[in-house]
Amino acid sequence: MARYRNPVLPGCHPDPGVCRFGDEFVLVTSSFEYLPGLPVHVSGDLIGWRQVGHAIERPGQLDLAGLESSRGLFAPSVRVVGDRLVVVCTVVGPDDGSWGGRTGHFAVTATDARGPWSDPVWIDGVGGIDPCLTVDGERLWLTGTQPAASASYPGQTDVWLVELDPATFQPLGSPAVIWGGAMKGAVWAEGPRILSRPGGGWLLLTAEGGTAEDHAVVVAYSDEITGPYLGDPGNPRLTHRDLGRREEFAAVGHADLVQDATGAWWATLLATRPVPGHDGAVREGLLGRETCLVPVEWEDGRPLFAPGVGRVQAEVSTGADVSAPVEHPVAHPLVVEGFGDGVLDLDWNGIGRHPSSFATLVSGGEVRLRGGGEPTSVGERSFLGRRLPAERVDVAVTIRVPAGSGVRGGLLLRVSERALLELSVDGDGVVRCTRVTPGERVVFASGTARDGGAVRLELSVDGLSGRASVDGALFAPVDLAGLAPSPGRDFVGAWVGPVAVGPSSEVVTATSFSLAVRS
Repeated sequence: MARYRNPVLPGCHPDPGVCRFGDEFVLVTSSFEYLPGLPVHVSGDLIGWRQVGHAIERPGQLDLAGLESSRGLFAPSVRVVGDRLVVVCTVVGPDDGSWGGRTGHFAVTATDARGPWSDPVWIDGVGGIDPCLTVDGERLWLTGTQPAASASYPGQTDVWLVELDPATFQPLGSPAVIWGGAMKGAVWAEGPRILSRPGGGWLLLTAEGGTAEDHAVVVAYSDEITGPYLGDPGNPRLTHRDLGRREEFAAVGHADLVQDATGAWWATLLATRPVPGHDGAVREGLLGRETCLVPVEWEDGRPLFAPGVGRVQAEVSTGADVSAPVEHPVAHPLVVEGFGDGVLDLDWNGIGRHPSSFATLVSGGEVRLRGGGEPTSVGERSFLGRRLPAERVDVAVTIRVPAGSGVRGGLLLRVSERALLELSVDGDGVVRCTRVTPGERVVFASGTARDGGAVRLELSVDGLSGRASVDGALFAPVDLAGLAPSPGRDFVGAWVGPVAVGPSSEVVTATSFSLAVRS
C-alpha cells in the first residue's frame, strides 16, 4: 500500500515530464524565464523527489535575457533514447516576435540526470510548442502542437508528428497533423505524448481546455503511430472542470505516464490549489501550477486515472506498490536556512540570466548582489529567487546596504514584472513596502530603519494575505490577492528571495536568509 500527499512537488512545478531511467525516475518541469532552467528531479518511488540539477544548467548554454514573464522555457518532456536521457523543450518569445533571442524546439542530452547536460541541439523545420519524443524500435518520432492552419474556432490547435534522425534530432520529413482535439470548441489540444499501449498499438495523451479551470486529460488510440487516432468515447479521462472552484485542486491536466518496476502505471500531472480571498471569492493561489501524482490502471485497453476516485486528492492511498516503501509528508524541506554550503543551492534562480552573473556566495554564507534593473522592468534584474513552496510561509532576509549609496536591497515576492511585492531599504535607511499589480502601484508603508547597518526584513504569507515586518516589528499588513497568477495568462507562480536595485557598480549584502513553512 502506497500512501502519499499531493502535490508531490509543491510550488511552481508545472508541465511535468517523467520517465524511468535505470533504477530511478526522472522528472523535468517548466521554468519559463528563470535560469538555471528546467529543474531535474529524481526519485526511487515517484513520491519523494530530490532535485539534482537543471537541464539548462550553466551560463552560455541558452540565453533568455530580456524576456518578459511567462515566456522562455515551455513544457519540457524527458525520454530515454538509447543510453541517454533526452529533454526536448521550446523557447517561446513574445507573440510580436520582438525578442532578439533564438526561439523554437531544442534537445539536450545527458547520460546521468545529474548532468552534465549538452548544449542545445536546435530542431529545425517544426513550429509550435510542447514537444515530446517517442522511441519506436530504431526509429525516433517527435510530436507537438501548434495553432490549426484552418481554425474553425478560436484556440483550435493541431497535434503533429514527424520522424527525426536519431543521430542529429533533425526532421526526416514534414510534420503531419494527427489530432485536432477531442471536442469541438474545447481550446488548446496540447502537451501531446505518444506511448506504446499495453496489448498493442499506440496511445496519444493530450491536454485540452487550456491550463486553467477547464483543463483536462484526453486520450486517443491508433494501431499505427502515424494514425489515424480515434478518441476515447469517455473523454476527458480526468478533469476537475465539473467540480467547482472550491475543490482542493483545479486546472488538472498536462499528464504524462510512466510504469514502475512492479508493472504498475502512474501519471504525473499539473494542478493548482485555489484559495479564498478577502471577499470570499476563490482564486488561484500564489504557488501557481504544481506537480501531482495519481495511480493509473488499464481496463479493456483504456487508462483509468485515479481509479475508483476519478480525481486528484491531497491524501492518496493506493493498492499499487512501487519499488520502495513510501510515506512522504512533503517533498520540500519545511525550513531553509542560508543560501548554500560553498555553492548556491539548486533552488536559487535568476530572471533571464544565471545567478553567477550578479550574485556571489562568500565565506560565512553571505551573498553579495550587484545592483540591477527595476523589478518591474525586463532588463538585467538582480533577483536571487526560489519557489514559494507553500501557502503559509515565513520568509526573512537580513540586508546590508552601503550608507549613502544609490542602491536599495530587500526581499522580493515575485510572480511577474506586473505582480510583485517588494520590502526594501535604501542607502538613506528608508524602508518601503511596495506592491505592484497590473495597472497599480501601492506603497503600503514607508519609514526609516534603525541605525546599525543590517536590517532584517520579514514577510509572513498566509494564502492571499501577508504581514511585512522590519527588525521584528510589524511594518504593514499587505493584501496579496492582486499578485495571484491570472489563469491562462500567467504561467508562473511566486518566487521569493533577496533583490538589489540600482547601479551594477554597487553591492548589497544579504547576510542571512530563512524560509519556514507553517502548518
